[in-house]
Amino acid sequence: MLAPEIETLPWAGQIALDDAMYRSQLAYLLGRSVFYQKKLKGFPPGGLADISALPFTEKSEIRLSCTVDNPIGTHLCVERPDIVRIYSTSGTTGTPSYIPLTADDLERWVTASSRSYASSGVSAGERIVSTYNAGPFVAGAALGSFDRIGMCHIPVGTGNTERLMTAIKLLKPEAAVLTPSYAAYLIEWAAERGFDLKGSSVKRVLVAGEPGGGEPVFRNRLEEGWGAKVTEAMGIGDIGVSLWGECEHQCGMHLGARGFVHAELVDAATGASVPMEDGARGELVLTHLQHRAAPLLRFRTRDHVEMWVSPCKCGRTAPRVRCIGRTDDMLIVRGVNVFPSAIREVVSEFIPEVSGHILVKPAMAGVKQEPPLSIAVELAQGQIDNVALAGKIGARLRSVLVFTADIQLAPFGSLQRSEYKSKLVQH
Repeated sequence: MLAPEIETLPWAGQIALDDAMYRSQLAYLLGRSVFYQKKLKGFPPGGLADISALPFTEKSEIRLSCTVDNPIGTHLCVERPDIVRIYSTSGTTGTPSYIPLTADDLERWVTASSRSYASSGVSAGERIVSTYNAGPFVAGAALGSFDRIGMCHIPVGTGNTERLMTAIKLLKPEAAVLTPSYAAYLIEWAAERGFDLKGSSVKRVLVAGEPGGGEPVFRNRLEEGWGAKVTEAMGIGDIGVSLWGECEHQCGMHLGARGFVHAELVDAATGASVPMEDGARGELVLTHLQHRAAPLLRFRTRDHVEMWVSPCKCGRTAPRVRCIGRTDDMLIVRGVNVFPSAIREVVSEFIPEVSGHILVKPAMAGVKQEPPLSIAVELAQGQIDNVALAGKIGARLRSVLVFTADIQLAPFGSLQRSEYKSKLVQH
């Protein structure tokens, strides 16, 4: 635990501290942000107890406020010389979204990320091999956390599987950080080439970048293939990198960014607040508490999560979440919300008859679909098409996720593998 005096502080005490910071952040926004001066006009200021009365901030609103003269957006609160780093995300319209940071903002990002990754059990003096490209993306800031923890960092980057496996073989790192999809792909890669991944030096696999690392069946598959403990971390580029990190008890990701970010749960359809209690589910909404460059208020992350607030055996007191899926990846089949990652979790129960790879094939554009929902399920190596197996998978999906599926069994190796994130839905 990097900061036990902070990470074990009773949550009621944290909320009291956060309330004062939130009031200060709100005053800062009203004084400096053209975006929020307009958005919050007519809304009375208050504390965290009143935050649900304020409007959400949508990613699309930020994009619409960007101009040639202000490519970051009108929520920018600082002058050009105050910015020390500008990250970007891939833009849906071809123009990236830019995320500026002051020196203090960057420090808070690295601090939060360090707490999140340290919770997995990695420690100073150990070696960790990373597969995230620093490049223009916020994942680059997460890499600074390994220096802060005191680890020996071995950066490899994306798309260098041979180099990665050579580094594992020769440099013998104790930990590896990568996406869940890439971790699964490497199990197959190693098996095909006789590489003893399970017997390697890696004893901790830290996954992030997409939902899946916390799915029990999928996680077990990764732990079996790697012979290592698997924990996950999660962030959202506009708010911060690696905001949440899972401890060795694997009971959800702790809020490593406590004191920097306030978290809420809301109903994705209505926007109504969802009480934060054990087992609560909803969309994660985040608010900056100390951010300077381009703070965000009630930002809709589109991450659908399950939350726990009861004490964890590790001693950390922050709320914990597990990401079920992205609400913008969700399909609705006759009123039932269906997440692709949840489909993969159910299908993975049929390993070793299937490989675990799936591809959801919507019949029409848009979120709403009519049953049966077509799903390609890849067979395991050496398995042949089996009508009975397809029927069992369909019945299990109907029982667990309450929708009707048309299961199409596909030959081994026919569905795409990824060295970064897997595409689970055919668009």
